[in-house]
Amino acid sequence: MSRGRLLCVFALSLMSPVGAVTPAAAATSGADLAALTIPTVTIRSAAMIEAGPFTPPASQAALTLPAFCRVEATARPTSDSEINLEVWLPPAAAWNGKFQGVGNGGYQGSISYAAMATALRRGYATASTDTGHTGDDMKFGEGHPEKVIDYGYRAIHVMTETANLIVRNAMGRFADKSYFVGCSAGGHQAMSEVQRFPADYDGIVAGHPAHNRIRQPFGFVWSWMATHDTDGAPLLTRAKLQLVTRAVVDACDALDGLTDGLIDDPRRCQFDPARLTCQPGADEAMCLTVTQVEAIDKVYAGVKNPRTGEQIFTGWPRGSEAFGNSPNQGWGQYLIDPREPSRVGLFRYFLFADPRWDARTLDYDRDLAYAEQRLAHLHAVDRDLTPFKARGNKLIMYTGWMDPIVPPQDAAEYYESVARTMGGYDKTKSFFRLFTAPGMGHCSGGPGPNQFDALGALEQWVEKGIAPDTLVATHSTNGAIDRSRPLCPYPQVARYKGAGSIDQAANFACIAVSTAASKRAARPTGGSR
Repeated sequence: MSRGRLLCVFALSLMSPVGAVTPAAAATSGADLAALTIPTVTIRSAAMIEAGPFTPPASQAALTLPAFCRVEATARPTSDSEINLEVWLPPAAAWNGKFQGVGNGGYQGSISYAAMATALRRGYATASTDTGHTGDDMKFGEGHPEKVIDYGYRAIHVMTETANLIVRNAMGRFADKSYFVGCSAGGHQAMSEVQRFPADYDGIVAGHPAHNRIRQPFGFVWSWMATHDTDGAPLLTRAKLQLVTRAVVDACDALDGLTDGLIDDPRRCQFDPARLTCQPGADEAMCLTVTQVEAIDKVYAGVKNPRTGEQIFTGWPRGSEAFGNSPNQGWGQYLIDPREPSRVGLFRYFLFADPRWDARTLDYDRDLAYAEQRLAHLHAVDRDLTPFKARGNKLIMYTGWMDPIVPPQDAAEYYESVARTMGGYDKTKSFFRLFTAPGMGHCSGGPGPNQFDALGALEQWVEKGIAPDTLVATHSTNGAIDRSRPLCPYPQVARYKGAGSIDQAANFACIAVSTAASKRAARPTGGSR
């Protein structure tokens, strides 16, 4: 019997709630897994999964995996918590000596099996959690404030602590290095770990971080109101959004000196949708009404406090209106198609405890202050990352400039604010780097290069001290790579050297540009009000 199988057999005896934890200093042999006790945690099962297809629960798609030990557990850190988690352990001979926690998407309460599979194939011991609830419906928080805290930050931390002890007892030692990888909600979880529990991970990848968890729903309400009439009917169709995106790309593609179908940085794009205003006798399919122009302008501008003028949350970037065929590649899924504002549950179930609350009553001044005071456990926007840096930890954040769900401007503005807090870009880049991808949608997809190995770069940085000066990203069509580009550490950008194919990363160099120029407010370039 292999050692991996033996560990699973031993673990099968752990079927009841447990008491005091084995001292961490006493890292023991795998046989001691049977004696492992962790406060508030029940290990429900452990089973050896043979190499080959593995079909996750509630899924019809099988994952092809190497052999591993699957441990299922439930943590109850409070009387109203029920955090389910899984830990996957490769056989000792296949283990790379490291641990990887993986993140979730949206408010989804489910194990991230695909992400765990990716980690396992790389030789990692890995873990995921349902964050303490089931499904994406935010009703789980109604009358259950502890479950909202579990989702906000506690579940990932509890998962991490539990997994570390399981790994220690299964493998006979703690992992040499620990990493966390997540995108979107997983990016929020990543930033929460950086800020709240800097000792949990040596390195963290935060993709498209939805870490502005309180203010982003205010942005969703604002944008939905802007793009729907008083009866809730959408003012914009997908065809009109595609019309706008084509016009934006035509107007701003060449701002970086290269006509390649990609907008380098939409903050520099000064396209005014009024240029598309319908003129008398025009084909309305090829133009915008005045009402539609005003709606698009409001989405671009983002929501401001009506009393103070403070920008509450950034607008969505020019060029993100519609592209591709996937529902998450455009404003449709989150801004236009829903019958009510996306994530309205934050107000109904987390904040006001009123399932009938009407989004039209939202007060962007008073309610924002109340939300930030009451729901502070959802935010992960602390700018002072000194504790994380002091441990020698490393952080890679990335975002796509065409993201229609989590606006990339928010990630850029956060990085700039961290740099101001931490003493400038040079001091910040010693432990934290942001990479921006022109033409990339939400976490993947889009017309620009959008596949890259952020974790591999992070491993080199953490384990060998080699900081990533670029991430080489690729774009594929029908499975074949047809373009590559370097992604540069912000605020640097990739610029064509002037010779060779524009579809080859080697023909580009990262150069410094002024962030002030990039952030300059867009000015109208045509049309009339």
